[in-house]
Amino acid sequence: MPILRLLSLPVRAPLLTVLFLVAVVLGNHGQIVQPGFTSLYGMSAAWFWCLVLMQAQVVVVFCTMPDLLLRQVSLLMASSRVMTLVVTLLVVITGGIYLLKLNVLANVLILASSLLLARLDFIRIGVRPAPGICLLLMSLVVISGIFAGTLLPHPPVSLFAEGLITT
Repeated sequence: MPILRLLSLPVRAPLLTVLFLVAVVLGNHGQIVQPGFTSLYGMSAAWFWCLVLMQAQVVVVFCTMPDLLLRQVSLLMASSRVMTLVVTLLVVITGGIYLLKLNVLANVLILASSLLLARLDFIRIGVRPAPGICLLLMSLVVISGIFAGTLLPHPPVSLFAEGLITT
């Protein structure tokens, strides 16, 4: 019976399906922007996808284990004022430059919102997995959604350009 409960999880928690669909859209969007991004920044496609998956994994870790993660950061910051300043500046400057320079703030916020809603849906149906299991489940859903999104076809840009010219 535990396998049946696990298989019925997307039906009982529909926001888990929404999380998968959001990851599919993000994967398809990444597939569309990847040629322009790699030519602009001079990186290979493999590095681009490594960065996309690492970004998604950081968002998943931050959204599924906030109590454990923030407790460790708080303990580090409580050790001294210097550590508080260093950690704050490191997070704000590095995160701000990354999010604003690469124009990924919207993608990160959408993914984080859907992850938090999926966690709330789990709580609503009474499923409270351990943080490690929840991290593994959410990572599996997000990464498989991104992978599925890369497999979806997308229309070439020339079709959009032809439609704009004839209009």
